[in-house]
Amino acid sequence: MVIKPMVRNNICLNAHPVGCAKSVQKQIAYAKNNVSVTEAAPKLVLVIGCSNGYGLASRIAAAFGYGAATVGLAFEKAPSEKHTATPGFYHNETFDKEAAQAGLVCKTLNGDAFQDEMKAETARAVRQAAAEAKLPAKIDLIIYSLASPVRTDPKTGIQYKSAIKPIGEKFSGKSLDMMKGTFSLAEAEPAAEEEISNTVKVMGGEDWELWMESLDKEGLLSPQTRVVAYSYIGPEHSWPIYKNGTIGKAKEDLERACTAINTQYTKAGKIAGAWVSVNKALVTRSSVVIPIIPLYISCLFRVMKEMGLHEGCIEQIVRLYRDRLYAGQTVPVDNENRIRIDDWEMRDDVQKAVTEKMKTTTEENVFAETDLAGFKHDFLEAHGFDVAGVDYDADINLV
Repeated sequence: MVIKPMVRNNICLNAHPVGCAKSVQKQIAYAKNNVSVTEAAPKLVLVIGCSNGYGLASRIAAAFGYGAATVGLAFEKAPSEKHTATPGFYHNETFDKEAAQAGLVCKTLNGDAFQDEMKAETARAVRQAAAEAKLPAKIDLIIYSLASPVRTDPKTGIQYKSAIKPIGEKFSGKSLDMMKGTFSLAEAEPAAEEEISNTVKVMGGEDWELWMESLDKEGLLSPQTRVVAYSYIGPEHSWPIYKNGTIGKAKEDLERACTAINTQYTKAGKIAGAWVSVNKALVTRSSVVIPIIPLYISCLFRVMKEMGLHEGCIEQIVRLYRDRLYAGQTVPVDNENRIRIDDWEMRDDVQKAVTEKMKTTTEENVFAETDLAGFKHDFLEAHGFDVAGVDYDADINLV
């Protein structure tokens, strides 16, 4: 089968295995050359949500930067005779192959991270990885990076669906079709209370707490264990649909969970600490469908590239590890105990320039004034397309 991108409404419905592989290999090369190994570097790492974006980069940087044994968990779809796999399936497949060739211990699980059975299976995989790497069965670093639109509560069996909506007032904002470079007006009605609570149930901190409870009961935590979950805040003009909307409520709950985890485990000496890391805006499979975000990111990329500040997922995570988590005895945080690697994005000069670009960008000048081309490239690359060195006219065997 010759595989070309199938994009509908800023959603890509397929993936290219060769392009996905090359994308992972590129991140591996960066991690090898830019991570500084220290005595405090993690040796056994668990990444919950390891197949795309920040989660994938976190695992790559830990394994190929620090030489850590890694256990990764994701919920991905395998290919069939007529359909490609999800991008994350190919990413994990490539990671496993490259890790084996490098002599690195890794265990990759495919399943629903929200369920108790998968938590138990993960614990077994951690012990197996530790044994193969000749390490104590104690996790040094836990990355919680799940991004799912639905969650089934393991205790009740009830399925919850998240919603990207404002709270209190109707939202109206400019939406950008990245494939065509055209604008439209995006509107969203305010969320009902049930939609707010459901989004918190899916994307908030409850499952993170359940993971910590499970890993503690399994005896896999230690006073050296560091725990990080990822979040985003963004600029004020995105707040009506993001920070002050349903997603923002879920992120608030993630921070609540972080405080609870520190109270229960850090103060008791069971872990070194838990943090929420606020990361930079990047092109992900979810960010492209949030109104105003494609325009904002396209302008942001242009400004940050011109200033020499632009980072992708792997660059962000390498900086998180090198300059925050493992830079010294203490982890640099803001006044709310959050790690901020969105610091370059949120610089006053960057935000001022981005705001001006957003005001003056039109359909006529969108490609000249913004980095919509870079946005589109990153989106396609996340699915294995538009990757240098790939023959996209080649026939691919899916299974």
